Amino acid sequence: MHTTQSTLVASFIKYAFITLTVLLVTSCSSQSDSTSSNKNLHDQFAPESGGTLINAMTGEPSSLISMIAGESASSAITSNLFNSLLKYDKNLEIEGDLVSSWQISPDQKTITFKLKPDLKWADNEPITSADVLFTWQAVTDEKTASPYASDFLLVKNAEIPDPLTFKITYEQPYASALDSWAGLQILPKHRLLGQDLHTTTFSRNPIGSHYYKLDNWTHGAYLKMSRNTLSVLGPAKIDRLVTRIIPDNSAQFLELMADNIDLMGLDPIKYARIIPSRPELQDKLALYKELGNSYTYMGFNLKHPPFDDVRVRKAINYAIDKQEIIDGVYLGLGINIASPYKPGTRWSNPSLTPYPYDPDKARALLKEAGFTDTNGDGILERNGKPFSFEIITNQNKEREKSAVLIQRRLKEVGINVTIRSIEWASFISRFIKTGDFDVVVLGWGLGLDPDQYNIWHSSQQAPGQFNFIGYQNSTVDKLLEQGRLELDPDKRMKIYHEFAQVLLNDSPIVYLSAGYGLTAIHQRVKGIDTPSPPAGVGHNSYDWYIPQPLRRNEMSVN
Repeated sequence: MHTTQSTLVASFIKYAFITLTVLLVTSCSSQSDSTSSNKNLHDQFAPESGGTLINAMTGEPSSLISMIAGESASSAITSNLFNSLLKYDKNLEIEGDLVSSWQISPDQKTITFKLKPDLKWADNEPITSADVLFTWQAVTDEKTASPYASDFLLVKNAEIPDPLTFKITYEQPYASALDSWAGLQILPKHRLLGQDLHTTTFSRNPIGSHYYKLDNWTHGAYLKMSRNTLSVLGPAKIDRLVTRIIPDNSAQFLELMADNIDLMGLDPIKYARIIPSRPELQDKLALYKELGNSYTYMGFNLKHPPFDDVRVRKAINYAIDKQEIIDGVYLGLGINIASPYKPGTRWSNPSLTPYPYDPDKARALLKEAGFTDTNGDGILERNGKPFSFEIITNQNKEREKSAVLIQRRLKEVGINVTIRSIEWASFISRFIKTGDFDVVVLGWGLGLDPDQYNIWHSSQQAPGQFNFIGYQNSTVDKLLEQGRLELDPDKRMKIYHEFAQVLLNDSPIVYLSAGYGLTAIHQRVKGIDTPSPPAGVGHNSYDWYIPQPLRRNEMSVN
């Protein structure tokens, strides 16, 4: 996913590993379908600095070096601390972040970036092109094992002619080049040179360049940040950010109602039923709905039989009623999809249709794959072994409810399923990075560029990389390689349409739904643009402010 400089909200890195609810809906996720119920948004308060904003996250970061962590909890925090060379503006156009300008050579292979002068890290050391070169070297170092490395390994040469110039050359023109540099957070060389990025204390106590600096991280409780007076983009209006770690969404909501947090992501029941039914909450909270670049899916471990059999994967796809999940779990606030791209965009292949709910076809495919109910107990067997597996997911109520509906539908076709919900950090370290799972129910949050090499290319299966389901298809590999190098937008679109077609036919995952980001923000927070621009409700969060009369007692947040 990509960074859009939404400082109080979760931002995008190229791919925010496995998504969970963090802060707000991620900012470059929305388009013009964003809506808000904030009827008091234009109350007349003059913008002023100061105050504290408190939000909540369900998962805790594994590291505050995002190229290592590769998950949304990390990017939600580091988006407040670090800058990239480039960023997306409110209309989702590329603009400079750390750089004042860039020049692309006529052959499209070389990019020369010019850094803004007099930039400082939060410890008052200068930011120079040496920091950018160091970051590129770090992300491409085999020892780093970054899931983002493939984008930057395409750079065949990087040089720093002077402290404000960073020049890179690709072997071939790379269509996602600028986009990739909008997603890589630049790290301070003087703090990290010679250190192991996996074990350094910097990952828990970083020095950055952005609007905020980290003051305190109490494990399992909160992260506290304060305004960075040396921010390269100038000062933010809100003085302090407090991010509380509250794994349960219902517990977060109780804290929101008790006025102990200012914003949170909502589940559909709270958004569509609870808040609209309570006038006191409607008066206190502004609600936002945005269709994002994300989707929920059920993914198979393709290295575990029988999921290496495409007939089995397709059978399971037919056996699951996706509309039932959208209606029952998400209260209709979702879209049935057939492509790993945002519906309605040019990258989403309009000719594709989702697998319909067809249990008879599922049974026929399972029979073709050798599964029969030999003992009449309702559970299929093959080679004397019952068809049984475990779905694991993180502690996310919607995913847990989806898994229950999946469990019921699969039992109807003779498959026995158990469900396990696991705390986020353990989920990542014990199961995802080790590949020790049968089936997962998770979500992908994607960036604006259609390149999904890091997720689907067969080379991206090492521990910590994004192709953790073990997908391997030579046609997909070839299409992803072509798509990265194709500069013509129409030709590129055809490549990714074909990629989506092959992926759908191969069924390595079951698309469950493309969902909406549902957010509540306390009315005390002002300066929020409405209607939201394409970059989303949080695009200008550095300009949000809390008027003095509306601030809570500061003693209560220290």
